[in-house]
Amino acid sequence: MRKNRNRGYQELRVWQDAIGYYVETCKVFRSFPYDLKRVAAQAIACSDSVHRNIAEGYCRRSIREYLNFLNIALGSIGESVSGLVAYSNARQIDSDVFEHLDSHAYKLENGLLRLVESLEHKRDSASWLDQSVIKETNAIYQAGSDDTGLDPNTPFTQHPTTPLEDQP
Repeated sequence: MRKNRNRGYQELRVWQDAIGYYVETCKVFRSFPYDLKRVAAQAIACSDSVHRNIAEGYCRRSIREYLNFLNIALGSIGESVSGLVAYSNARQIDSDVFEHLDSHAYKLENGLLRLVESLEHKRDSASWLDQSVIKETNAIYQAGSDDTGLDPNTPFTQHPTTPLEDQP
């Protein structure tokens, strides 16, 4: 895997979860019938927007912009869940598919909410260091477990994080 300061978002569990949600959404909606292709394309597009906004906010390198893009990602996950409810009610997806995608969305949404809340607190207390985005973000995302089923003792990165100043 290539590494540089701008690609650190790839180590973030919240971003990895967003990629997983996108993949699962694609699996469901790529087989929609032709007359529902616009609906399927929109479902895929809003799930795609989540991981993209996490990455773009991270790459902006400031907490203000990072928070802005995380809030856009939250809007996209909200749009996605709203679509899932509508598709389920219209019987365009069955209840098992709805539950599968909704559980992914729920975990991702709660992780994003926790991350935004903690970053806002860090911003307001002036304890944020823009140069240690990976370390700060993973620590925040990992903090605590609620009814999402996330285990706070499970590491959220596949590789140990290294402070940005130590990365090649």
